Amino acid sequence: MALMITDECINCDVCEPECPNNAISQGEEIYEIDPNLCTECVGHFETSQCVEVCPVECIPVNPDYRESKDVLLERYHYLTRKAVEP
Repeated sequence: MALMITDECINCDVCEPECPNNAISQGEEIYEIDPNLCTECVGHFETSQCVEVCPVECIPVNPDYRESKDVLLERYHYLTRKAVEP
């Protein structure tokens, strides 16, 4: 499962720095989450950090990217390995 940011986003800028995978970026109108980078913080934290800090609760699970915790953990390992390789 990847998360998504809905149009209820108020562009408060608190979610982007919380993402350990750099999956969140400013879109044309609101922040966006790249589903290829989102692990819902699996491997990093017990809970999704962007969801924890969002003041308007506009970060639900993206219904187009429902993935198991095993798949998210696999993505976490891939992304962290990629980050340390030259």
